[in-house]
Amino acid sequence: MEEKEAAVSMVDAEETKAEFIWTLQATWHLVNTRLEMDQAFEQPVCKKKKLWETVAEGVNACLREKGAANMDVKAHECDLKWRNMLTTYRKNAERAKRLGEAAVHWEFFGAMHRVLGKDAPAGRGSKMDKTKASSKRFTPILPSPPPAISSTSCSPRPPQDVLQLYMELQERKLRMWAQQTALEERKIEAINNLAHAIASLAQKEKESS
Repeated sequence: MEEKEAAVSMVDAEETKAEFIWTLQATWHLVNTRLEMDQAFEQPVCKKKKLWETVAEGVNACLREKGAANMDVKAHECDLKWRNMLTTYRKNAERAKRLGEAAVHWEFFGAMHRVLGKDAPAGRGSKMDKTKASSKRFTPILPSPPPAISSTSCSPRPPQDVLQLYMELQERKLRMWAQQTALEERKIEAINNLAHAIASLAQKEKESS
């Protein structure tokens, strides 16, 4: 029993010891490697575990080139780190949408936004959305059966109704003409009153002089 507990504690210690610490350099390697493989991750049928193993291999290769041979990241660590970065990216993307990209100071935002954001050649799900929209737009409309013919709805308008409608229209025209005539008469009367007032004022000035 003691040997089993000791073995478990050794495994826990090994896992704790092997936990990867994300430096700024390692994080940049993750971002660049993951974004280069973005199209592969977006494929409808892909083995994400295998892709993350490839990402981890790429990050480790970059770290070894930079002299960090003692650092070794695992695939699940890359996956978890990327999920956290996506959460931060989405928050900054919302901030950029409201306040402009100048208001975002996260060092990884620009690189991620060029691929994941609006500047990407095809936004995530855009092809699927366009396909749905086009299929919805061009869905053929089947002809509906003709409505039942009703003797009341399809009967022609009686002649007296047509005559009454014509008379109503004529009356409206006459009323409008009368209103326009009255308005013109008011204008003429106002002009005459103004001319009379001007003439009276001129006569008074002439008499006073």
